[in-house]
Amino acid sequence: MILKTLEVLGPLHGYGVARRIEETSKDRLTLNYGTLYPALLKLEQEGFIAAEWRPSENNRRAKFYSLTAAGRKQLAREARDWHRTADLIAAFLAPKRETP
Repeated sequence: MILKTLEVLGPLHGYGVARRIEETSKDRLTLNYGTLYPALLKLEQEGFIAAEWRPSENNRRAKFYSLTAAGRKQLAREARDWHRTADLIAAFLAPKRETP
C-alpha cells in the first residue's frame, strides 16, 4: 500500500502516506506510526523508496518519501502476486457447481 500510494501521489511525508491509506480504505485501515516508520525505513534500505528532508506544507522540516525505479518493479511484482491470490480465493468462494 505504501508503494502504490507513492506511485499515485508522488513524494509524501509519513503522515501523508498514513492519511492517504486511511482515506482510500475509508478508515477501515488505520496505521500505527510505530509500524509505519519502521516499514518506511525498511523500504528505504531495500532501495524501493528514497527519502529527502524538506519543508512540509506548514513549513516544518519533514522527511518526504518517493518511489524509486526498483520500487516500481517491486510494486508490479506485488500487484501480480495479489491478483493471483485474489483469483485463488475467488475460486474457493465461488458457488459450488453441481456435478451431473
